[in-house]
Parts: sequence; structure tokens; C-alpha cells
Amino acid sequence: MARRRTKRRTHAGVNNPATPTAINGHINTKGDPKSMVIRIGAGEVGTSVSQLATDVRRVMEPGTASRLRERKANRLKDYVTMCGPLGVSHLLLFSRSESGNTNLRLALTPRGPTFHFRVDKYSLAKDVRRAQRHPKGGGKEYISPPLLVMNNFTNPNSDANSKPPRQLESLATTAFQSLFPPINPQKTPLKSIRRVLLLNREQDEENDGTFVVNFRHYAITTKTVGLSKPLRRLDAAEKLLKNRKNGKGGLPNLGKLQDISEFMIGGENGEGYMTDGTSGSEADTDAEVEILETAPRKVMTSKARATAAAGQGEGDEEEDKDDNVERRAVKLVELGPRMRLRLTKVEEGLCAGKIMWHQYLYKTKEEKVQLEKKWEQRRKEKETRKKQQKENVEKKKAAKAGNKKSAKGGNGDDDDEMDVDEYSDLYSDDGFDSEGLEGDAEEQVNARMEENGEWEDEEAEIADSKKSKKRALKG
Repeated sequence: MARRRTKRRTHAGVNNPATPTAINGHINTKGDPKSMVIRIGAGEVGTSVSQLATDVRRVMEPGTASRLRERKANRLKDYVTMCGPLGVSHLLLFSRSESGNTNLRLALTPRGPTFHFRVDKYSLAKDVRRAQRHPKGGGKEYISPPLLVMNNFTNPNSDANSKPPRQLESLATTAFQSLFPPINPQKTPLKSIRRVLLLNREQDEENDGTFVVNFRHYAITTKTVGLSKPLRRLDAAEKLLKNRKNGKGGLPNLGKLQDISEFMIGGENGEGYMTDGTSGSEADTDAEVEILETAPRKVMTSKARATAAAGQGEGDEEEDKDDNVERRAVKLVELGPRMRLRLTKVEEGLCAGKIMWHQYLYKTKEEKVQLEKKWEQRRKEKETRKKQQKENVEKKKAAKAGNKKSAKGGNGDDDDEMDVDEYSDLYSDDGFDSEGLEGDAEEQVNARMEENGEWEDEEAEIADSKKSKKRALKG
């Protein structure tokens, strides 16, 4: 008989965190930023840019629309309209120009600003995994948002007249920082930080005003330092046995060995004993950190603690402290994608507004004053149109209310009553149903016509029409 399957995804027996706070360590998950990664012109950007947008969605998880499907008929206005109801705070728009350049726009809703980037180079996540010897598979890394690391975004020597200006650096820093929720060091569990998003701004050696950002995405892996490979495998198998109920998989194969010592020392005389230096693997050059042991301990009473303190000296206390510390090596495995982003311009609004900064165009003070006057005139015209539209709407509402009052005060009710009385004899209780002039109603009408002598004339007309049809068919 087949074994009954147990549902593990929806039942209470699954060892899943009950709340998002237990996963991310964030107190206010409702206020976390949300984003949408969109392809403008879904069928025109090509397969590579489409896959790049999919990879960026993976980077932005869990606070993004992972299963968003664009259509060719969708426009930017359609997405902006839904940002408010869905609580979306950022839009990442991928597009391709007529010349073949790939562009990325980072827009903050609902009032901007908008950053225009040109994607100089990019590598997809599948290309990054193909180039690695031991790629990292996608697992629980995407349950929590990544740790954002920004480097060299602000220059201490820059000012308002430098290229690029200091205001642009601070604005770009704020925009990228708002992509992900802030981390509370006191309450965020270390196990929830599984990924790193690195944004590194290249040094502008020629001082030509360029703003280039390198985009990298890594997974954080750790392993115990100072243990041989067999011990590490046993440690990993023990953790796997604690997490799994069936206990299958992850255990080393000891079928061809006589004793566990052969697995540990690698032979009869211990010649095959493997350490980090003799295992033939790469040396551990990763950063090492010390982590306190987090295993639960039995709470001792005050009397038991006093007895234990009296029985051991200072040297024993130091040894206990050292035993609680575990040394682990931290290693970053790249997940992809890679991008080299060049900032070309910054707009004041949401993809439509005054140009705040441009890499290739420079305006003089007189031109800036003229542009300010032009935008001020546009703003006044827009306010005038809004005011006029509001007045028109109010006039229509007032006219509609007046029409309703006049209809109620006139003969509208009398007309309705006349209509009902006119056909009341047809809808009397003796012989009429609620289906109209079909069935019993039609029979009653025919009987009334027969009594009045009208039915004979109708029969004559019907007979004449039948004869004329027969003559037309014979002819």
C-alpha cells in the first residue's frame, strides 16, 4: 500500500517562521520599500535584456513583483497608476534605444526624481554561474533582502561647483539606500543576512564629470576554520540530521571501511589524514570572524552558580570563554548579474520633468534662468487647467442635481402611473401570468378580438397573404 503524502507547505507542522519579523528582523514590514522591474516595450528589448530584468527581480526580492508580466500595449502611465494602490516606491525601467543601447531608469514614486543610466556592460546570472567551478544554488537566500554595501559614492573634496556636484552624489546615495529596508543591528538576526549587493563607484581620474557604478550581487557562505574535511562533513551531516526527520542524504559513505578511524585518519597508519593544508584544496584566505556559541544552556540557580564559581579558578573561566567562541571563514560567492551603469542625466519628476543634471549638456546661467521661466509658465498653465476642470465638474454636478429635482417636482410620477394603468387590464389576476403577452395573455387578447369581430378581418388578411405567397412561388 502506498504511503500517504503529508502536506508540508500549508500545515502547522512545518518549521517555518510565523511572521516576517522572525525572518528579516524588521519591526515594520509594511513600511518596507517595494519595487517593480519593468521592460518598456516588452517585445522590442530582446531576450538578453528580458533575462537581465528577470535577474534584477531576483536581486530585489522579496520586496518586488517577481511574477510581473508586461504586455506590448502597456505604457508607463499604466504602471504609475498602480503604484499607489500597491504601495510601490521604486520603478526600475529597462529599455533599448533605436541605436541598440540598453538603458535603465531608476524612478522614485510618486514625485521622482528619476535617474537615467546607460548599461555599458552586463553579464547575466546564468553566465556568471557557468564560469564558476562551484556555483551557489538558489535556496533560502532570497527570503530576506540583501545587505546593501555602497563604496566611494561621495567624494570628500567635492563641492557645488565640482563635476559631478556634491548634491548629485548625496541624491544618488539616498536613492540607492532607499531601495532596501534599513537593518536594525540589535534585532536583526545574523542568519537572515544571506546576500550582499555591492555598488562600487569608479574613481574619476580624469575629472570629466562621469558617474559610473559597478553592480555586483553575492551570496554569503561560512565554514568552520581549523577542522579537516572529514570532520566538516560529519558536522554538516549532524546538522542535516537535526533538520530532517527521515535522516536520509548528506551522510558520508562508510560501506567500504572497516572502522570510523579509517575515515578520520585516512588509512591504517594515519598517512591519509587530511587537514586544510594537506587536503589538496585551496588555502583558506577568506576573512575569519569569531562567533559566540548560540546553543541553549540550562539555567542554573544562584547557589549552583556560586558552587561552580568556587570550584574553578580564573584560568578555567578563560578556557570556558574560549570554548564558547567559534571561528568561521566568510566567503562571498557571486550570484549575478553584473552591470556597469553610467549615469547620464537626472530628472526632477517621474520620467517627465526639469533636467537637474546632464552629463553631456551644460547650461549657462542665462539659459538656466530661461528654463526656469519656461517651467514656471508650464506650471501655471497646468494649475489653470486643473482649476478649470474642477469648475466644469462642479457645474455638471449642479446641473445634474437640478434636473433630478425638476423631474421629481413635475409630472414624472403621474406619467408612470398612467403607464401602469394603461396596461393594468392586461396584468389582472384572473388569467394572466408574469411572463408578458406570451401564453395565457395572448389567448385572452385573441378571445377579446373575436368577441368584437376584429378577428374575422385578421383571418381574411392572413388568408390573402398566404394566397399571394403561393402565386409568387408558382410564378
